[in-house]
Amino acid sequence: MAESSEYDYDLVVIGSGPGGQKAAIAAAKLGRRAAVVERGDMVGGVCINTGTIPSKTLREAVLYLTGTYQRDMYGQNYRVKQDITLEDLLARTTHVIGREIEVIRSQLNRNGVDLLHGTGRFTDAHTVLIEGGPGGSHSVTAAYVVIATGTTPARPGSIDFDGKKVIDSDGILHLDQLPRSLVVVGAGVIGIEYASMFAAVGCKVTVVEQRDQMLDFCDSEIVESLKFHLRDLSVTFRFGEKVASVENNELGTVTNLVSGKRIPADAVMYSAGRQGATDALDLANAGLEADARGRITVDEHYRTSVGHIYAVGDVIGFPALAATSMEQGRLAAYHAFGEQVNSLIGLQPIGIYTIPEISYCGWTEADLTSSSVPYEVGISRYRELARGQIAGDSYGMLKLLVSTGTRKLLGVHVFGSQATELVHLGQAIMTCEGTVDNLVDTVFNYPTLSEAYKVAALDAVNKIRAVERFFASDPHRVEDDVEPLTNGPAVSH
Repeated sequence: MAESSEYDYDLVVIGSGPGGQKAAIAAAKLGRRAAVVERGDMVGGVCINTGTIPSKTLREAVLYLTGTYQRDMYGQNYRVKQDITLEDLLARTTHVIGREIEVIRSQLNRNGVDLLHGTGRFTDAHTVLIEGGPGGSHSVTAAYVVIATGTTPARPGSIDFDGKKVIDSDGILHLDQLPRSLVVVGAGVIGIEYASMFAAVGCKVTVVEQRDQMLDFCDSEIVESLKFHLRDLSVTFRFGEKVASVENNELGTVTNLVSGKRIPADAVMYSAGRQGATDALDLANAGLEADARGRITVDEHYRTSVGHIYAVGDVIGFPALAATSMEQGRLAAYHAFGEQVNSLIGLQPIGIYTIPEISYCGWTEADLTSSSVPYEVGISRYRELARGQIAGDSYGMLKLLVSTGTRKLLGVHVFGSQATELVHLGQAIMTCEGTVDNLVDTVFNYPTLSEAYKVAALDAVNKIRAVERFFASDPHRVEDDVEPLTNGPAVSH
């Protein structure tokens, strides 16, 4: 552990996103002097200001104003507000962002963490120069430094982004008006989330993706369900296509594809991955370097090649999730100050906030099949649940993957209302190495969507029992079972 008495702080964190917040607060809880460096207009980082919170709040506004989940009952033309404007959608987003920023300021202040406004960069391995703040430029020194600067949208150099008609995912919040038609370039998580939101509002959306499929790390049956639903919202998919150029004028835009196709639209949104926000850090002054995408390499303790400098969150790459970033920040601070702590559990839930939403944890059918792990599938559909009828969700489903030998739960995949909430019950069972029988023997509140677990568990158990009965007449038959890895496979957004 570095001697800290000669420094201004025991820990300085560059970036106030989820990882940076938790690293600083964890250090403060250990009685250490901690500070967070952040620009005044970006408290909370990308997560609060341009990424996770705005996009998810925008989604909630879309669901409410369009009455999406009430249409089965009140008709396909039902809306809470007929003429939905961008101002209607962003009003809720602005309110939530403001409240979240105040919560973060309060948490840092309550824990004695100094918030140093400005842009930070290294002048040496222990010194951070802070520029652009209200007090002018000044330097602070620290025994330990955590880099938590997050990412920015990657922008192809051949595309002219004007911030109005040709934008990246951050530019959604700065549009002048709601486009009637939109081209989304990139069918990754962010691209598909925004495509589904705009389609739900009534925007004609075309998704262009140079790969042959989307969300290929998800369960294929779930992805097909999402594609069917989005096509029902008039989304057009152009898979295996690459953008050659984008032209725009006062009439709108035209996206030219390499294949020769031309797609007219009011606006084009690029969602071509993320770039680590490290260009302004002067990493070389600290003895560090980033890769071609601005990412910093760390070890299992989130320590960089310079022993007293750590990096957490999206800036280190996979899995680039707010939830895991929080844990990474906490674990990095604990390691720096010699606090004993368990490592980050490998079994992490993935949430995709499309309309309808997707969430899963553990293995997919493709993973298990390629690993030659025998399994059975249990399925429950929302339309068969009373709560599904009440909520107006007739297309949702929950899918369990169960080992036929050990009866352990290997994967849970949810599509539909509350998917990102429901997945955690399956995650808890899997983390405790529970079996499908734990779900069969559990009483769930009625009517709830959580009942889907019991229905799906019974479906899987009945299928396993049918096979067992078939072979019961041969007592000498031995069934092989391959025990899978305890953690789920590596999944990248």
